[in-house]
Amino acid sequence: MYQISDKASLLLAKLEAFMDEHIYPNEHNYEAQLAGATSRFNRVPLMDELTAKAREAGLWNLFIAPDHAHYSDHGGLSFLDYSALAEVMGRVIWSPEVFNCNAPDTGNMEVFMNFGTEAQKAQWLEPLLAGEIRSSYAMTEPQVASSDATNVQLEIKRDGDEWVLNGRKWFITGAMYERCQIFIVMGKSDPNNESRHLQQSQVLVPKGTPGLEIVRPLTTLGYDDAPIGHAELRFVNVRVPYDNLLLGEGRGFEIAQSRLAPGRMHHCMRLVGAAQRSLELACQRVTERETFGRALEKHQSIRENIARSYSEVEMIRLLVQKTCWSIDNNGVKDSIPLISATKSTVPLMVQNIIDRCMQMFGAGGLTADWGMAEQFNYARWCRQADGPDEVHQMALGKKIIQRYATPQS
Repeated sequence: MYQISDKASLLLAKLEAFMDEHIYPNEHNYEAQLAGATSRFNRVPLMDELTAKAREAGLWNLFIAPDHAHYSDHGGLSFLDYSALAEVMGRVIWSPEVFNCNAPDTGNMEVFMNFGTEAQKAQWLEPLLAGEIRSSYAMTEPQVASSDATNVQLEIKRDGDEWVLNGRKWFITGAMYERCQIFIVMGKSDPNNESRHLQQSQVLVPKGTPGLEIVRPLTTLGYDDAPIGHAELRFVNVRVPYDNLLLGEGRGFEIAQSRLAPGRMHHCMRLVGAAQRSLELACQRVTERETFGRALEKHQSIRENIARSYSEVEMIRLLVQKTCWSIDNNGVKDSIPLISATKSTVPLMVQNIIDRCMQMFGAGGLTADWGMAEQFNYARWCRQADGPDEVHQMALGKKIIQRYATPQS
């Protein structure tokens, strides 16, 4: 029903071939290099080799939309087109970086494309597009419920031709990475504004700016997501030039809303790939093991769980595709109900699918040998990232009630 373009079909074939030739055979090599690094957050040498191959193959910056085609070698892809490619990349948790399509950099690049000045684009967007540096987006804070973005308390105060930042942030993805060079930071610049949605601004803070302290790396269910990682940050009288402001004073919430909607969809696209691969691994596993004198595949409970998982993978893929089609044809604003439905459904369903597949591997499913445990962790933290399930369900429920409360003739 949701057909990708001929251009995307060609790229998809190239991407699948690239995964077969360069990604899957290197999964254990990547993990070994990461484990042997002097720091968990240093660039893995294999990544440099693979990114060079991806660029040579024309599989670079695939996330770029047609609106920004001039930044792309392939002319830009629709959301629906990109969903098919992102699903394939999602089969191996670290592979999106190979194609310069990893979070949070894709979202940050889109922020620079949409809201950056020409000087900001030259300084930060161009090296990000080239994969020379990495970036972070600093919004979530430990002392407030950041599910309500208007709650952020980090102070952004103007002092002459500078901004002064004071406050804390945490779970800032990418901050630990040695190649992270720039932070997009959201805070309160006008706390007394009558509109809660005009109190925030976003400013650019280069890594290494005096007063910006990386307090510690953070883990989720014990995973540090190295080498990209997540961190707690402290800002103590951090000073940056006034020109480091994005878009304008009081427009931070507007930027956040623009950035997070596509990011939510990118996570869900990748999670479909994680679920699909887990299902495939489980099907292989149950043909190789026996219990009580019978192959695992012969047991009714195994077949039921495989069938349920297959059905759910098909459901979430269709939901992602429908939402992407809506964004392409109706725009983000009119697609918010579907985006909320996708964001609050896909991570939880993928979590359950992977859990079933892990169970079929016995204790081995809990190890790093097959990658499912880390993908489970990814699905679980996606239920918090970019807005927790409950916030999306609350907003979606309100819209659906309004839509159907008046009987249709």
